Amino acid sequence: MASMRALMEERGRADVSVAFRFAMRRLASAVGVVTALGEGARVGMTASSITSLTINPAALLVCVNRSARLHACLGVGAPFCVNLLASAQREISAAFAGGLAGEARFASGVWTPDERSVSRLDDAQANISCSVDRMLAYGTHSIVIGRVEAVRSAGTVDPLIFQDGHYFIGMNALRECHN
Repeated sequence: MASMRALMEERGRADVSVAFRFAMRRLASAVGVVTALGEGARVGMTASSITSLTINPAALLVCVNRSARLHACLGVGAPFCVNLLASAQREISAAFAGGLAGEARFASGVWTPDERSVSRLDDAQANISCSVDRMLAYGTHSIVIGRVEAVRSAGTVDPLIFQDGHYFIGMNALRECHN
């Protein structure tokens, strides 16, 4: 079988997107649900492109597709919450990844408004309440930089991990594989 590099050379630049998607499926990512306020409604989406940015000031970034309903709710100063999911919360991830629409997504799990009325998942690994500090458009997405305003962490570290189109059951399963 030809290597991915040889395949790219044969087909040219048009296949870079296909090769890139193939390569990125190898990157394991923690799963979160990003929530915000829409026009009188709660909105949210599943995200795996969440990254800490700086500690001082405390900030993170999350990449949001510009076609996502959540994107329209995010502008400089807008509040949002990143809810880092636990391994037992696959169903919540699926609901916010398109399995359910609108308010029906919030039927999974217990959601409580934070200090700015943005929904946070009560038993998430962590809830990170932010305000949009900056947004940078790039391709189909926007890179949203959130200034962290409050953090809640609960329970043991047992994240929901996504890789190669599948969920993995967190650090405890990874530790068991290496022992």
